[in-house]
Amino acid sequence: MILRDGMTEVPLWKFWRRRRFVVTLLAFLGFFNVLALRVNVSVAIVAMTENKSRVLDNDTVVYGVSYPAMHDVWGRWTPPGERNRLATLGYSGSYVGTVVAMTASGFLAARAGWPAIFYVFGAVGMLWFLAWALLVRRGPEFDSRIDPRECKYISEAVGDHPNTQVGPYPWGRFLTSMPVWAIIVANFTENWGFYTLLTQLPIFMKDTMDFDLEQAGLLSALPYLVVAASMQGAGHVADWLLNRGLLSTTQVRKVFCCGAFLGQSAFMLATAFLMTPAAAVACLTLAVGIGAFAMAGFFVNHLDLAPQYASILMGMANTAGTIPGIISPILTGYIVPNRTKDEWRVVFFISSTIYFCGSIFYGIFASGERQPWANGTTPKEDVELQQKQPSIKKMSFRRQIGHIVDTACGVKKYAIERNG
Repeated sequence: MILRDGMTEVPLWKFWRRRRFVVTLLAFLGFFNVLALRVNVSVAIVAMTENKSRVLDNDTVVYGVSYPAMHDVWGRWTPPGERNRLATLGYSGSYVGTVVAMTASGFLAARAGWPAIFYVFGAVGMLWFLAWALLVRRGPEFDSRIDPRECKYISEAVGDHPNTQVGPYPWGRFLTSMPVWAIIVANFTENWGFYTLLTQLPIFMKDTMDFDLEQAGLLSALPYLVVAASMQGAGHVADWLLNRGLLSTTQVRKVFCCGAFLGQSAFMLATAFLMTPAAAVACLTLAVGIGAFAMAGFFVNHLDLAPQYASILMGMANTAGTIPGIISPILTGYIVPNRTKDEWRVVFFISSTIYFCGSIFYGIFASGERQPWANGTTPKEDVELQQKQPSIKKMSFRRQIGHIVDTACGVKKYAIERNG
């Protein structure tokens, strides 16, 4: 790879000497472990409660700080031109962890009993922690093992991303920013379908589709194997579109996120109508797989809006994203007490509707541009900037509709600017 100053970076096959790749690899393994520890509970509970009349509490791993913390790492370690593919590669570990946990947990429960699930994955987590503590530093400037050429390349590419935040956080600006709310809504939307399938898919496959425990674990893992592979392509395509100047950042975020949500909505709806084993596996696999493209949309959008606040914004969005993990399993339990096909149809109808609504909201309000309050401007300066823009209230009804359409897709304005 040729760096900005014309010097050649360390060859790609020596990826361990490119420290940003080492960070990405360990992030991948970290999210692998985080989701594996969470998913194995869902499979283990099926084994623990099989042929028993008692109900066990679904204790799970608290991992809410992982994603916000990792967003701060991405902001320091990933050049903007590589951010989509490195971040999606790192986060795809969560889906690979889901695949391995669902498959291996079913095998371990059937062969060695459900306690073996927790011993195996707990040991893997301890090994990962040691590797992360020994190899990863806060930023490239703190890493003694980094090549000076790579350190300079990352520092120049990241630019004015501050290492520390001075002064109070502008919480009011966060809460009144519609692009921030677009990310929050998108996070809630994606996680609703994710947690619905994560916690209930093994039960649906076993009790409604009549697969045995090992088959249920394997087939429940298949959608996440597809999304893990799709995320690699989604990240590379997003970076390619941006680096070639074919789409603006806003357009990439909206096209990838909204397109994914609409596709997921359609496949959830198809599952509700078809309800056969082969169709259910195919539609749910495609529904989850398409979600990979949403990850190249809203999931790295925080870094576009405000790099120095990315971890805070991710924490806010992820807080909203955990709500489906609480509500969805409880709601599903009330809807499917007998676990019949008709009851499961309602679950899929709800998920389809949420995906559709999330797509509309994100399409209208999302942005890929750095926000004025992230540039250190005051509320008064923000008002002055907004006054320079055309006010939608002063437009005719026809122009208002045109303005909303342009805001939703961003294509018309960007095309005019490019053709100059």
